[in-house]
Amino acid sequence: MAIRNNTNRRLKEVLDIMAAGSWLDEKPNGGVVLAEAVARIPFTKEESELLSGGIPRGHKNLTKATAELVKAGWMTKGRSGWEITDNGLRATVAFDTVESLADALKNGTLIPAGTPLPEKPADKPAAKTPAKKAASKKPASKASPTKVGPVAETSKPSAVLENQPASVALAGTFGEALGAANWDPSHSNVQMQLDSIDGVWQLSADLPAGQYSYKAVVNGNWDENYGAFGLLDGANHEFAHAGGPVTFHYNHATKDVLRG
Repeated sequence: MAIRNNTNRRLKEVLDIMAAGSWLDEKPNGGVVLAEAVARIPFTKEESELLSGGIPRGHKNLTKATAELVKAGWMTKGRSGWEITDNGLRATVAFDTVESLADALKNGTLIPAGTPLPEKPADKPAAKTPAKKAASKKPASKASPTKVGPVAETSKPSAVLENQPASVALAGTFGEALGAANWDPSHSNVQMQLDSIDGVWQLSADLPAGQYSYKAVVNGNWDENYGAFGLLDGANHEFAHAGGPVTFHYNHATKDVLRG
């Protein structure tokens, strides 16, 4: 029961994150949305247990549960990203608690007639997804090193900058394509850059087509490295790339790396 309750809490976060993104005309990557929901409602020890295939129990439960939002007509999942529908926006008004949202999904409750769309916030919403900022950055060429280091002195202090590591590097089989050695976390070309607005580390690159493996290495030392699903010393991240620009996002709250 506790696991289902946690899944319901994260499901509401997913809808709220999607609603916030709608005011910014975003279609965020599904993985980014799920990672943000988990960052807000972290997995318990039981939910962190790996199932067959190396997937955490909580991640599988949440991914499966998002199908309920699609079935209800409150969101869509497409190749270009996830998008909340007008009825999904109205659902955030009609079912504004975890319990009411869960009951509506379970019982197929219709949104009451006349439910208005939520009012657009006067300012940009705080629940900003990291996808928009990543998409606006021009991918770095293979020859140019990625900037890394402290935030400029002119940056405003932000809570997202607290408890951040000194550096994050992506070490893997694409090192040579970036002008570094494979699996070498010390080269400047594989260092990620911390975004001072959302606290997410980013690295953009132009990679040739191929199958790649990598891990996030924190503070330049393999003593602290994170693999798939943000697990310490976990299995390698694996992905097939058709060739061209790719942007990686590392969230130190979840310890996971996503691509967008």
